[in-house]
Amino acid sequence: MRLRRRSSFLMAAVFAAFAHAGAQIPEKFENLKYFHKDIPRDTLIQVMRGFSFALGVRCQYCHAGGDGLSFEGVEFKSDEKSAKRKARYMLAMADTINGRLLAALPDRSDPPVRVACVTCHRGLSKPATLASTLSTTIEKRGTDSAIAQYRRLRENTMTRGLFDFSEWSMNELARTLGERGKTAEAIAMLELNQEFYPQSPSIDMMIAELHRQRGEKDKAIARYRAVLQKEPNNPQAKRRLTELGAQP
Repeated sequence: MRLRRRSSFLMAAVFAAFAHAGAQIPEKFENLKYFHKDIPRDTLIQVMRGFSFALGVRCQYCHAGGDGLSFEGVEFKSDEKSAKRKARYMLAMADTINGRLLAALPDRSDPPVRVACVTCHRGLSKPATLASTLSTTIEKRGTDSAIAQYRRLRENTMTRGLFDFSEWSMNELARTLGERGKTAEAIAMLELNQEFYPQSPSIDMMIAELHRQRGEKDKAIARYRAVLQKEPNNPQAKRRLTELGAQP
């Protein structure tokens, strides 16, 4: 809930800031290196507003100075912050993707798909997937912390679309963890996922395979049988049970 309130406050603050932008943003822009020097003031303000929402940040994320609450004291012409310098690079990158790479795409759709800041950022200042976020937490703070983080993110960000909470998003995380030898962590992520997708035979199958890999025969058998309860004709589950000397 705290994250949700923080997000709501952020968006309200962005609206409030732009509502008063006319009195605080300079009439004449200086040090424009990406945008044309004659860009209309209102146009640039709307572009910057789009950046704020695409990344879920305030203007001071890129611009130096100010109190973080208003435009008072903000040095719009300053290149002090690396985020501003990076933003120019990212805009040029998007231009290259849209103007050169996607333009050469065979059988391109009409109207053509174009990438923008929100395409990757989706409301995050640094683009990240659910898998990469949880993987980092597992590495730094352990599985229990990752489980708690998943629950918070699911509760507080799901309606905003910041992360993919579909079944296969977590299944793929577990697969990559298993490939790296982190089978216990993979099982924990799958068991967490199954709380939200209890009817999925795929989750049971993946857990069964991991238990088999770990030499945990009884747990593997139980999971293969769980697969068959949900998908009675699953050939892989039947074959595995036969290999383990158990009846389907």
